Amino acid sequence: MAGVGSNGPPHSLLCIDDDEDLLECEKSFLESFGYTVLTAASGGQGLQLASMYPVDLVIVDYFMPEMNGQEVAMEMRRLNPQAPIIMLSATMDVPEQALKLVNAFIAKDHLASELLSAIAQLHGGCVPPPSCHA
Repeated sequence: MAGVGSNGPPHSLLCIDDDEDLLECEKSFLESFGYTVLTAASGGQGLQLASMYPVDLVIVDYFMPEMNGQEVAMEMRRLNPQAPIIMLSATMDVPEQALKLVNAFIAKDHLASELLSAIAQLHGGCVPPPSCHA
């Protein structure tokens, strides 16, 4: 969890997914573009990290045990109302009320091609973040 509070505006992302292999993949991918990435393997762990560290954007899986992405998004809105939330799912079968809580939805099979542009749209149009001086 190094890098919280770096030069220039913060660009810290919180990725929450019970699939730890995918989580590690997301982390490596996003860090290669200059983002600071916190990861959590459960909704509860993600909310705990969000309460301890400044988070600019949250990426959360919908289908998780214990606490699904909708429940995480509801709590995240209370905890950090200004942070945009991107919801992921391996299927398109996500309830409308869950989608209303988030700023963007990406199917996991489109993750590599759509994640950076979604982050850029929600975070001021800057990709990669180190070149953005907002």
